[in-house]
Amino acid sequence: MRVVVQRSLEAKVTVNDKVEGKIDHGLVLLVGITHEDTEEDVKYVADKIANLRMFEDDQEKLNLSVQDVKGQILSISQFTLYGDCRKGRRPNFMAAAKPDQAGKLYDQFNDILSKSHGITVETGAFGEMMDVSFTNQGPVTLIVESK
Repeated sequence: MRVVVQRSLEAKVTVNDKVEGKIDHGLVLLVGITHEDTEEDVKYVADKIANLRMFEDDQEKLNLSVQDVKGQILSISQFTLYGDCRKGRRPNFMAAAKPDQAGKLYDQFNDILSKSHGITVETGAFGEMMDVSFTNQGPVTLIVESK
């Protein structure tokens, strides 16, 4: 599992000109799932992100988590994170999980963030073409992987 985590002042995702998810401040997650991922991977990454210190404290040090700042999460499924660009000019997506498996694990990931950690989680529409817009604060961007 691979997640690009970006600190954001505001974010939204639209599908067919309709806003599917919107947050005020918190984290934007681009979530990629590979065919080798399991529920253990999902739990590990969700717990890591929920507690990751990406927000500044009074001394301007990254000591606060999204939970500490009462932030929200906009979670976007993105199979292209497993695009292999080493050969040719067209990415190979063989490492990305099939939609059935990825959809199930993606839903579990978001459930862990919201139900186990009490974070408001907004999402786009799994498997659909989405437009994502946000203001990356800092910018602060990290990559969290389960392997």
